Amino acid sequence: MSKILIIGAGGVSRVAVKKCAMNSKVFSEIILASRTKSKCDLIASEIKDELHVEIKTAQVDANNVPELVTLIKEVKPDLVMNIALPYQDLTIMDACIQTGVDYLDTANYEHPDTAKFEYKEQWAKNEEFKKAGIMALLGSGFDPGVTNVFCAYADQYLFDEINYIDILDCNAGDHGYAFATNFNPEINLREVSSNGRYWQEGMWYETQPMEYMMKWDYPEIGVKDSYLLYHEEMESLVKNIKGLKRIRFFMTFGQSYLTHMKCLENVGMLRIDEVEVNGVKVVPLELLAKLLPDPASLGPRTVGQTNIGCVIEGTKDGQRKKVYIYNTCDHQTCYKETGAQAVSYTTGVPAMIGAKMLLESKWKGKGVFNMENFDAKPFMDELSVQGLPWKVIQMDADETYEVK
Repeated sequence: MSKILIIGAGGVSRVAVKKCAMNSKVFSEIILASRTKSKCDLIASEIKDELHVEIKTAQVDANNVPELVTLIKEVKPDLVMNIALPYQDLTIMDACIQTGVDYLDTANYEHPDTAKFEYKEQWAKNEEFKKAGIMALLGSGFDPGVTNVFCAYADQYLFDEINYIDILDCNAGDHGYAFATNFNPEINLREVSSNGRYWQEGMWYETQPMEYMMKWDYPEIGVKDSYLLYHEEMESLVKNIKGLKRIRFFMTFGQSYLTHMKCLENVGMLRIDEVEVNGVKVVPLELLAKLLPDPASLGPRTVGQTNIGCVIEGTKDGQRKKVYIYNTCDHQTCYKETGAQAVSYTTGVPAMIGAKMLLESKWKGKGVFNMENFDAKPFMDELSVQGLPWKVIQMDADETYEVK
């Protein structure tokens, strides 16, 4: 029996709140807060109608630490779930430190003015969380999140040593628009248009955007072009998976998406600095985000599947071993259950599971932690129960695939 405060009211939040409501024995009281309270009220109304669970709502500016502190002191939650924008990670963490409440998020901190993704500033709060006697769980989404847990599960139960990891993210969904993003447009387009990076033999190597591609046969979907990007879970896995020699991240993109994105980049619409238009200062990417379809509106019209997983290679009992751990999700199945498409679903469900791990004390500690810092099995067990079943395929350890 626990009380939680969830901050953020987008598509991922809709999933997380509904899944918490479906697990009311653990989440006995839920408060949903956002800058726009009407969005919270809409989600609360849906849950009351569908699940007969009461959700309280509140208004808060997640960029304002005093406002956050006031709300947390008023609510007195056992845990704050940050499902707002990554720009707001640090302010919400600071509010949790001041109020002595555990913290969870789904993505690492991003500075609004710099397209850079790293855990440095969040990890720096480790001592403050320890002194406050509380815990922060970072990146409890899918990637980061479940992918970290897949790697931890392999490290703890399947291998004696892991040497190579490739994280593979495929969204084969079709929303019918000429161009749209499946999650926050600013975050999505900043991520995809940034330089790629991978880690090998103790060093980070930077690549140009979309410089490297491979064709991968995704189970239940088929062969898709997959491009090397940088993704934040690699930073913590490099730190926590001993014996690692190389880790890479690949994501699928269709040619139409890449053509649109390149055109927008060429005309300056992906810029994150201000430009003046008729005396008004405008950030081009923020304007573009307002013009594109709201990702939360894509659920009814998105069909197809996602497939996200990890190809992991290492040794077991002196022998080379390679496995592929993955999940597939159907967009329409997710929409029928939660009113959101699979990209939101695959982030919102793990957010709920991560919170469940903390509230049931299956994962506990004082300080700042990543997902792979704990026993993976209870989280993996919950994935299958909560709508994200996973599979393990044994692969030929000598099989290679070309990246060009």
